[in-house]
Amino acid sequence: MCGIVGYVGARECTEVLLDSLSKLEYRGYDSAGIAVFENGEIRTQKSKGKISDLIEKMDKEGRISGHCGIGHTRWATHGEPSDINSHPHGNANITIVHNGIIENYKKIKEFLEKKGYVFESQTDTETVAKLLDCFYEGNPLSTIQRVLDEIEGSYALGIMFKDYPNRIYAVRKDSPLIVASGENEAFIASDVPAVLKYTKNFYLLEQDEIAVLDNGRVEFYDDHGAPIRKEMHIADFDMEAAEKGGYAHFMLKEIHEQPTAVRTTVTPRISDGMPCLEECGMTYDRLKSYNNIFVVACGTAMHAGLVGKYVIEKIARIPVTVDVASEFRYRNPILCSEDLVILVSQSGETADTLEALRLAKRNGADTLSIVNVKGSSIARESDMVLYTHAGPEISVASTKAYMVQLSVFYLIAFALAYADGKISTEECKRLTSELQTVPEVIDKILEKPGDCQYVASQLVNSENLLYIGRGLDYALSMEGSLKLKEISYIHSESYAAGELKHGTISLVTSGMPVIAVATQRDLFDKTISNVKEVKARGAKVIMVTHENSDVDSDAADIVIGLPTIDDLLMPMTAVVPLQLIAYYTSVLRGNDVDKPRNLAKSVTVE
Repeated sequence: MCGIVGYVGARECTEVLLDSLSKLEYRGYDSAGIAVFENGEIRTQKSKGKISDLIEKMDKEGRISGHCGIGHTRWATHGEPSDINSHPHGNANITIVHNGIIENYKKIKEFLEKKGYVFESQTDTETVAKLLDCFYEGNPLSTIQRVLDEIEGSYALGIMFKDYPNRIYAVRKDSPLIVASGENEAFIASDVPAVLKYTKNFYLLEQDEIAVLDNGRVEFYDDHGAPIRKEMHIADFDMEAAEKGGYAHFMLKEIHEQPTAVRTTVTPRISDGMPCLEECGMTYDRLKSYNNIFVVACGTAMHAGLVGKYVIEKIARIPVTVDVASEFRYRNPILCSEDLVILVSQSGETADTLEALRLAKRNGADTLSIVNVKGSSIARESDMVLYTHAGPEISVASTKAYMVQLSVFYLIAFALAYADGKISTEECKRLTSELQTVPEVIDKILEKPGDCQYVASQLVNSENLLYIGRGLDYALSMEGSLKLKEISYIHSESYAAGELKHGTISLVTSGMPVIAVATQRDLFDKTISNVKEVKARGAKVIMVTHENSDVDSDAADIVIGLPTIDDLLMPMTAVVPLQLIAYYTSVLRGNDVDKPRNLAKSVTVE
């Protein structure tokens, strides 16, 4: 849940590290630090707070200068955010940066304390730095291998040894790390956007492979120390895709990128008007072989899975179970070879989802991943993978990644229903054609943000509110509620509208906002009945529905009307105003929209 960078080359190292860290600040922003070789010595500067706080501190103290160094932006797991707990960690001889969690750090710490080592920080990372120092006898490669045999957990490590200036060692297990190569320079980074300014060429480190960056050259070794050759990849997006492009925040930019992201994801997967998923081996014959489907994900991705469940069960009539990844792992799920487990993750590195994938494979189920990052761990370990092609998503609060995950679920649902004979060719083509119109509808909604801005002005001073809906609208309400609480810090909850009478309605007080989503016309009258119940108890109701819906004034105070498409696809359009309401509310409250407190983009630890 942290961001790592490293650089070896002719450029001024400190500038490269700070610039690259700024591209990774979405991964962690409670502290930051760098370590650089300067005149043969490893010098470190670090600070609690954001990268801007580190820069301010460096401007006062003087910047380190050199051509080889490592950097880190932290999201705290062990030890509170502080200068001492900030990375890098180590001593004058060995210094490291680390992303992940060392599960047996207490045991290692006890071992090292008996040998006379004194610990300064509360972090698990410091144990790795001191263990490297303890085992070091002049050979960095063998030292790293010995340490890897001792530590348990997840890690991506960038390591510098004083005896080897202008050299960086890197290794990973279950935490993302790439090695990039430019002209006479080399980099390590947690994610590709960190180095796009300098190069598009990068390598993917496999589990416990060790990379050695030396004066711009890159060499790779397996976990036994034998040299290996690796395939170079070329990033398929450019620096502009990772910049704000004139928008006030990445989140607003990414909301506006959703129509393009849907087109990019859907269009290549349509052939003769029909969904075609054969790129990953998902043929119609294979699709109709599954008896049960499990969707496993976390947070926003799990909400996309809930929409997928409703749609698949409605038109394909196949049972779908949606699990939070951390729960799926520990509830001992019943799986067999006739089951399909769909793993959903924007980053492809989500720790609980990755472990759920491994559990599914051990139990003999087919696995399909829906991810945005090519070559990510979940993508590489799945039997099949469907990439969402959304480009980089920088804002911590996910928007376009959710939208393209929905797009893929619709394609899967249509293909499943057709493969199993539940819908005709004509109906499958109609639904697929309707899906292709979604980008145009989203564009129309984005052209008129005024209603969402007005709703935000009504929510800005609220302390609590409810989201309600039925069926697909309930699944969508869960995502709307999460978006608001993530970035506005207003307490909000989502409930199935029919459940209000079973306890929740006791929370409704005079003036309390209730956002009701009512886009499913077969459930519209029942939802309106529930809405009137909260309205009668003083709630201020904001309703999101079709633009031609007949909503009485005694049912809603504010109505956001949406262009009408097939009800089945309404979650893809109705989520846009919910995203905008959350965004504008956060802006009005003066929050850091892209980097909400206590959150990180890629949750690579349990």
